Amino acid sequence: MITDTEIKTLGLQILSQHLGDIEAERFVALIQREPFDYTQWRQKLHEEDGSIEDISRRAMALRRRFADI
Repeated sequence: MITDTEIKTLGLQILSQHLGDIEAERFVALIQREPFDYTQWRQKLHEEDGSIEDISRRAMALRRRFADI
């Protein structure tokens, strides 16, 4: 098992590799700013029926809603 510090370091490295430094920082800021339960979100995602396109449309609508806040 790795330490919490190692998890945070590795997570930020992975985010930076895939999103770039600026977008990774934005992601971290979004997670800290908004109440978000990842586990609950994943469970709801799997409970709902729908195609990838349906899921994508719902995600984009949610993103637009939070962008207006």
